[in-house]
Amino acid sequence: MNRHLLSIADLSKEDALRILDTAAELARVTETPVKKLPTLRGRTIVNLFFEDSTRTRISFEAAAKRLSADVINFSAKGSSLSKGESLKDTALTLQAMGADGVVIRHPSSGAAHRLASQKWMNGSIINAGDGTHEHPTQALLDAYTIREHLRDSNGDLQDIRVAIVGDVLHSRVARSNVLLLQKLGASVTLIAPPTLLPVSVESWGVNVRYQFERDLSNFDAVMMLRVQRERMDDAFFPNEREYSRNFGLNLSRLNQLSAECIVMHPGPMNRGLEISADSADSDKAVIVDQVRNGVAIRMATLYLLLGGE
Repeated sequence: MNRHLLSIADLSKEDALRILDTAAELARVTETPVKKLPTLRGRTIVNLFFEDSTRTRISFEAAAKRLSADVINFSAKGSSLSKGESLKDTALTLQAMGADGVVIRHPSSGAAHRLASQKWMNGSIINAGDGTHEHPTQALLDAYTIREHLRDSNGDLQDIRVAIVGDVLHSRVARSNVLLLQKLGASVTLIAPPTLLPVSVESWGVNVRYQFERDLSNFDAVMMLRVQRERMDDAFFPNEREYSRNFGLNLSRLNQLSAECIVMHPGPMNRGLEISADSADSDKAVIVDQVRNGVAIRMATLYLLLGGE
């Protein structure tokens, strides 16, 4: 594996499967009464978050602590970053403090790559979401969840059919998932209004639909994306009611899914907008499983990047 995890493109298929398999092993270990392992004892992990986060930051913190690493949570709010300190100076400060790994979330696409490419730090860099670019560990936990529910044994996701629905344009989760799911052999269909699809989507190698109605029973997994209103500076759809009617997962669409199909969401959810309460709380929903699996995936990532073989 590479020294950093900045993009799904950094991983070969074998690397991705290795992370998934390692996560499965670590998940079994942490089901025991003593959940901590000594693997990263003496290592220091810094969570460097320039954007608000609950699931991702807490998940990385829990993962690092279960591997016995020391964890420093570094938020932009209330720190020197809010006073105008540059990314470079922050990185040099963390290096001086002896950080072995940095988990970074940043509103600017490419921030994690810049932190790694400038060699301001000696430790590993893990991208926890950069702008609208990528979120690799989210894609890994999604693939882990799909494999957990739709595959009886370990392996890739060959011939699994996944629909990703909603605000693809602003979604780093969608980009990482398309790369990883295709790498693992899955077939991916993007469903969204034309205004919420990237201009270059034809080059992604996916199926594209502009209606969320037909042939829903053909999918093995349906992943609903959050409408990222905080990133929208224009009207991408007439109003929330029309968006929900045309592209929300409601009870009617839920009932069209096959019996084995699972419903996913990276969170946080806008209940009543992209997903109804009935759908989010249904037996098909594996959203809580995604959160749980995120800890195992991030344990595996930290273990493989910082702990060696």
